[in-house]
Order: sequence, then structure tokens, then C-alpha cells
Amino acid sequence: MRIEEIIKSNVSLSDAKRVILNIMYTQHVISDRFNEILKPYDLSGEQYNVLRILRGQKGKPANMCVIQERMLAKNSNTTRLIDKLLLKDLVTREVCPQNRRKIEVLITQKGLDVLTELDPKVDAHEQALAENLEPQELIQLSDLLEKYRTSS
Repeated sequence: MRIEEIIKSNVSLSDAKRVILNIMYTQHVISDRFNEILKPYDLSGEQYNVLRILRGQKGKPANMCVIQERMLAKNSNTTRLIDKLLLKDLVTREVCPQNRRKIEVLITQKGLDVLTELDPKVDAHEQALAENLEPQELIQLSDLLEKYRTSS
């Protein structure tokens, strides 16, 4: 369905506006479906992102700056996200022994177990969204989005 039909627009849209509206609408579709996967685990997309970052540390702690740098949503309140994950016993937080101003965060076994359970569901979600595209189209779409994002 064309974006004009979705938003019920009767006016002609410029190509630039159509692209932006398509990206924004598609982002909401992806997020809504993804949030349905996370809902039974009482996780937000940002909390899931933090857990993935921490799993990627392979047992090494990450400080708040490292987590913030790797977040998809750069405006996320990392401290608040960590606090919520702490309450769920999905992460631990300790003061760095070498620098008491630094906070180190580690994923717990419970956090790893949640990700292990979510991995096939997230993979299926990603595959379902990509099923209408050929492999080459997926590469092209990714390349175009990266090019679009880096324009000034």
C-alpha cells in the first residue's frame, strides 16, 4: 500500500517527503511488531539493546559511556535503563575498583537466558519483515538507507 493511501493524503507529495514518511511509518511498523515480541519479557526495545550490548562484551564489564556509544537510540537515558534491568536481575552494576567515578555493568546469567530465548523469535521477526524482498534487494535497501542517513 502506498504511503499516501496509508495517511489518507489527497495532496501530491514530493519524493523527499514520501521517503521520509515511508521511513517513519516503516519504523513504527517494525517497532510495534518487535515490541509485541518483547512484551511477555517485560522489556523495552532500549532495554533489549542494552542486554545485547552487554552480551557482546563476552563476560567483560561495560561502563555507561560504552553502552551509550553503542545504543541505537542515542538519546536513551542509560542510567534509567540499567536501573530497570537491575530490578529484573538481568544485569549487575558495580563501582570500578581502579576509578571510583566509573560504573561497570555486567549481564547476568538470567539476562543471557532471556536473550537466548528471544534470539529465535527476533530472528523470525527479521526474516518475516524481509520475506517480500530478494537477497539483493535487502543489500540495496541497506546501502540506500546508509547513504540516505549520511547525506548532509
